[in-house]
Amino acid sequence: MTENLAVTVLQTQLATQLALIPNAPRVSEFRGVLTPCEFDVPAREIEALARAAAAHDLGWMRRVSVRGEDRFRWLSGMVTNTVNDLPENGGAWNLVLNAQGRIQGDMTVWREGDALELAIAADQYDKLMAHFDRFIIMDDVELVAHDATAESTVGLTGPQASEVLARLGLPVPTESMTWQRVEWNGLDLKIYRSYGTLAHHFEIATPLAGLTLLWRALSTAGATPVGTAALDAFRVAEGIPVYGIDMAERDLPQETSQTRALHFSKGCYLGQEIVERIHSRGNVHRHMRQLELEGPMANAGAELFLEGAPVGAITSAAELSLDGGTRRVALGMVRSEAEVKNQPLTYVAGATAGTAKILDKPPAL
Repeated sequence: MTENLAVTVLQTQLATQLALIPNAPRVSEFRGVLTPCEFDVPAREIEALARAAAAHDLGWMRRVSVRGEDRFRWLSGMVTNTVNDLPENGGAWNLVLNAQGRIQGDMTVWREGDALELAIAADQYDKLMAHFDRFIIMDDVELVAHDATAESTVGLTGPQASEVLARLGLPVPTESMTWQRVEWNGLDLKIYRSYGTLAHHFEIATPLAGLTLLWRALSTAGATPVGTAALDAFRVAEGIPVYGIDMAERDLPQETSQTRALHFSKGCYLGQEIVERIHSRGNVHRHMRQLELEGPMANAGAELFLEGAPVGAITSAAELSLDGGTRRVALGMVRSEAEVKNQPLTYVAGATAGTAKILDKPPAL
């Protein structure tokens, strides 16, 4: 059974607190909540993410404890990545599938000793909780949502993020997808190191009573506050897809190219038969790819062409202004035959055409 303690939060706790200060940042909807969109000019915020350290709101995360004697077996049967073999202070990003192998959402599973915790974006929370509830039948499993009004999470991203944590006397998890608990100024904090390709990514979970103190301390230690506009542009540069934008219910896991979410020897789970069949035969006909754009800024949904024929579409696009110039990057679904030819693709924005080069790794910024 599930016990839902979460309440509908239209605005994150950090956004609410920052609204009380002079020159409060503008907020906009992101991942199902209202959160700061922009603190400074975009170029400065992108610069902090790419080359220094940036603090940002992660109050759109919802955390759920998985309890009961059957919790490991049951959860392992619901997600695409390992659960039983997680280290005691480790985590794994997962896709959630239906019986036809189609993606229903994504989330991260974290382990603390014998305890399991889910981290779910607010815009997926209701859907995934309802999905899970349908499959808790004779199992001794209970999903208990954390009170979103009693705790929050702050992000710290950038190549110098580790130095910021060290200046505050906080531990620095050295490996991706690990975490540590620490007492800091009388607060019980959890510091997670999450996945990134161009920078270090940390998530700091704090009781609500320490949120303002933590935010100010990060700034004092050298982190630049950034909003969701810069953060979303940077995740496109890192090649990290978002469910509901780059991944959708119609997609199969291998089409997304996110093999870090798949474990091929963990045992049975919902949708596994389809995933294994694709793994053994390798017969998906399109893949999510990272692109670098030359030409006008493209919109999500813009078609990609090869020799005049449609071969895919852009799902996310971003413009990054840095000291070295402006870069335009994108994520898109591309048909396999276009990849084989290894030629630049074309797109149209307004009345102007541009070219899109498929990248084999995230661009150096």
